[in-house]
Amino acid sequence: MKFIKIHREGKWIIAFTLFLLLALNVIIYLQFPKPILAINIIVSSFLFLLVTFFFRNPSRVVEVDDPSLVLAPADGTVVVIEPTEEHEYFGDKRIQVSIFMSIFNVHANWYPINGTVLKVEHHDGNHRVAYSPKASIDNERSTIVIESEGKTQILVRQIAGALARRIVTYAKAGRKCHLNEQIGFIKFGSRVDMFLPLDTEIFVTIGEPTTGNETIIARLNE
Repeated sequence: MKFIKIHREGKWIIAFTLFLLLALNVIIYLQFPKPILAINIIVSSFLFLLVTFFFRNPSRVVEVDDPSLVLAPADGTVVVIEPTEEHEYFGDKRIQVSIFMSIFNVHANWYPINGTVLKVEHHDGNHRVAYSPKASIDNERSTIVIESEGKTQILVRQIAGALARRIVTYAKAGRKCHLNEQIGFIKFGSRVDMFLPLDTEIFVTIGEPTTGNETIIARLNE
C-alpha cells in the first residue's frame, strides 16, 4: 500500500490541526445534539485531509545527462515568460519565467540546475496576490543565485502570495547544489520566478502546467 509522505514543514501544523479539531469535536459532543456532531465530524475530516494533502512530499528523482537543462523548481502553472530588468543582482535584462502555485499544488521547491549557490538573501515585504507583476519585487521573497557547472549564473526567487505567510529556504551560499534536492518550501499559495540569460532556449509556454524536478523549462547556452 502506498502512503502519502508528509513534508517536514507540515508535521507540526498537521499535529496542531488534528488536536484543534479533536478538541472542537469533544466540545460539540458535550454541548450539542448528535446531528450537529455528525456534520462537524464530516467538516473536520475534510479540513484535516486538505491540510495533510497540502503538505504532501512526493519522492522525485530525475537523471539528466545534459547539465545545461533547467528543470522546473516547482509544481504549478507558467504565468510569465518575458524579458525583464533584474535589478537586485544582475542589473541587466534577463528572461523571466514564473510559476504560480495554487493551494492544490505541491509546495516544495527544487534546485533547477546542478551547480554552486553564490548568494541567498531573504527580503520582508507585502503579501500581494502572486499573479501581480509587482509581487516579484514588493512581496516577501527569498533570492537564490546559482552558478551552473558551465559557469552560467541564474537567479531563483521564492515569492510569498496573499495566503503564504512563510518562506522556508534551505539553500546556503557557498554550497554545492544538485537536482533532486529541495531548495525550500512556501506555505499556502505562492510563486517561483527564474531569471535566465537572454540567449536561453525556452521550452515551455504561458499556461503550461509544470511538475517540480521533472518538467524541462529551458536550456542554457553553455
